[in-house]
Amino acid sequence: MSPAASALPIVLVPVGTDEDALDACLAALEAATPAGTRVWLADDAQAGPRGHALIQGWLKTTRLQAAHTRRASPIGEAAHLDEALRACGGADVAILSGDAQPTHGWLQQLSACLARDAAIATATPWSNAGEAASWPRIGEIVGIDEDPTRLARACAQLPARHPELPSAVGHAVLIRGSARVRAGGLDPSSYRSWYAALIDFSLRMSGLGWRNALCETAFVLRDAEGLPFDGDMDRLSVRWPAWHACLAQFLMDDPLHALRAQLGARLAGLDHGSPQQDLFVATT
Repeated sequence: MSPAASALPIVLVPVGTDEDALDACLAALEAATPAGTRVWLADDAQAGPRGHALIQGWLKTTRLQAAHTRRASPIGEAAHLDEALRACGGADVAILSGDAQPTHGWLQQLSACLARDAAIATATPWSNAGEAASWPRIGEIVGIDEDPTRLARACAQLPARHPELPSAVGHAVLIRGSARVRAGGLDPSSYRSWYAALIDFSLRMSGLGWRNALCETAFVLRDAEGLPFDGDMDRLSVRWPAWHACLAQFLMDDPLHALRAQLGARLAGLDHGSPQQDLFVATT
């Protein structure tokens, strides 16, 4: 492992049931992440035979320092992620959805986001299916045909100010290990889905004085948003009665509108460049 890769966070990928999405995720992860980066494919007994074969084939050829675990029987999405995070101790961990596709430099940019502000507990990149962190339009899922490398180049040109989000979003999120340990991790006894457990975790972070920030210099693609399991949002409303109103107000006010427009302008201003343009994407 290179010194640069060893300084990066651990990447945790929860394995799902969609083999095609997993295949695309692993290919994008390979292309967009520095060689030697620590990657953990954690399977809560979800992948079928084809998914398992995809993982084993990828492990044989990847440049990343990757490992794969599979539970004998499932314990549930939130519980499985909490178990994996606890196994990582106090390390910073980037959780990448198994159906997401990161763009070049994503992990370096997220890591730099945490380094710039010690108060940031969670850093979430842009996504075309990222709810409050969605681009080009807030709260919408928009198919993007743009070359991922151009998206990464445009994001890397934005000033790194890391504005506040109502909560982290599940397409990809870097969690500061010390903040997670202080908060006691996720709450799988109350929530079954990663979607709801992440919102709850984010709100607890805010209550402790930490920040849930947008990492505007990184982009991760996804075809769909995460979903809560039955009963999760009811329990979230009981614990955090102001949450839905807060989110609705954020979506209506769209305080990131100017930043979205700026990203669009940076993207439009890029020349198509040479086939080697990805070598010049900023990574810090």
